[in-house]
This record gives sequence, structure tokens and C-alpha cells, in this order.
Amino acid sequence: MIKTVLATLFAGYLTIVVLLYLFQRNLMYIPGGGPGEPGDAGVPEMRAETIVAADGVGTVSWIAPGASDAKVVVLFHGNAGNIADRGFKARHFLDAGFGAALVGYRGFGDNPGSPTEAGLYADGKALLEDLEGKGIAADRIVLYGESMGSGLAVHLATLWADSGNPFAGIILEAPFTSMADAAAYHYSWLPARLLVKDRYDSLTKIDRVNAPVMIIHGDRDRTVPQDLGRKLFSAAEEPKTAIWLEAAGHVDIFDFDVVQPMTDWVRKLP
Repeated sequence: MIKTVLATLFAGYLTIVVLLYLFQRNLMYIPGGGPGEPGDAGVPEMRAETIVAADGVGTVSWIAPGASDAKVVVLFHGNAGNIADRGFKARHFLDAGFGAALVGYRGFGDNPGSPTEAGLYADGKALLEDLEGKGIAADRIVLYGESMGSGLAVHLATLWADSGNPFAGIILEAPFTSMADAAAYHYSWLPARLLVKDRYDSLTKIDRVNAPVMIIHGDRDRTVPQDLGRKLFSAAEEPKTAIWLEAAGHVDIFDFDVVQPMTDWVRKLP
């Protein structure tokens, strides 16, 4: 009887493991619908542009290059919603006199394709190359990665740094060390680190970005615990700055006093 019960429990556990492995991207990526127009999101000066990645997938991003000598903040959003949901973040940087770009992902909004780690890297890379084609050099570009987008920002920063063309700076909001670590935090009863396909491993890359780093993270973040952000910060090379927010969660850091420190930090970048 006991053996039968144990066998049944193990079979159920194994079924859960298999299903989570097969359908993990449905849990990881939660795309929002069509973003509408930039003006509807409070950023009328931004323009919707279709950027085609190297694999032929075209995604819509919103871009406002700004003045010819201004920094341009490129925002990579998290795993849910769409670029319109982050219009208010771009608004702060635009009001500070910077250019801004909101990177559209495949499978999000009305964009074709399905999101994967490699696919989102390709979308981000295409947008950055498009900006360079517009005459915006890497030393004018600041990457801003939010949650999952922090993995994109770190990865792309290392690509440019490895080619000898680093970005001006990188801001990471509620970042993780890797998606595997974040999964292990939420699914401690599973071999989560072994199951994750899209790993976004920032911890092994952060020391190669060759640019000033700012990390912002709340101590009440239950989606990505602040401990992961602190570990990533420790691995980053100088110069680096951290804002550890008391009482902030995962999606509410702009309800705290972060806009002025961020814009001042961007303004002082060489």
C-alpha cells in the first residue's frame, strides 16, 4: 500500500516536472496586447518604427532620438505587458532632455513570432544597430533593463563591449543573477535550475559590460528578491552605483524617489 502511494506521488511529481518543462515559456512570457499609439501612452514625440532582426522577424519599437548631442536611454521591459505600459518611464527621461527608445519584443503586442531568449536578444540587437545607423553612437546610449529586461541589457552590453564599443552606461531595475536563480526561488521544490531553457545569465556577464552600472532594487520585491540584485551588484566592476529602496516591491520603484537620482546619474555619464 505504501509503495503504491509513493509511486503515485512520484508519478504526479514527475508529470508536473515534465509539464513545467514543456510549457515554461507560457509561464515566463506574458505578452500584452497591441500597444496602440505612442501618444496614448503619454509619449507623443516617440515614433513607432518596425525594426527587422537578423532572422527576419520585424517588431515595432517606439523611438525618440532627441537632440543630436543627447544621451539616448533604451528601455528593455520585463516579461509581461508591452512597450505602452512603460511609456511613463520613457516620459521621465524625455522630460529630462534625453532621447528614449522602448524596445518591442517578438510575440508581444501585435508583433509576430514567439518570445525566446535568443529571439529577444536578436530584437534588442536590431534596435541598437538601427540607432547606430541613425548616427547615435554607443557612447551616447544608456541601456535600461527592467526585471527580465535586465538580462537583455547585460547581454547586449557585453556584445558591444567585447567589440570595443561599450555603451555609456547601464541601469538595471530589479535585476536577477539569472532566470535559473529566480526560478529556483519560486520553485524550490523542483529542480528548477536544470529545467530552465531561457537562462538570461547576467551574473557571468556583468563584469564585462565595461560601462558604469546603476542597480535599483526594492527590499520588498517578492518576484525577484533583492538578494539577487545585491549579488549581481557585487559581481559588477566599478564604477557602480546602487539604490536599495526600503518598502519598494517589484513594479513600484517609480513611486519612490528614484527619477532625480537616475536622471542625474545619466547626465553625469562621460
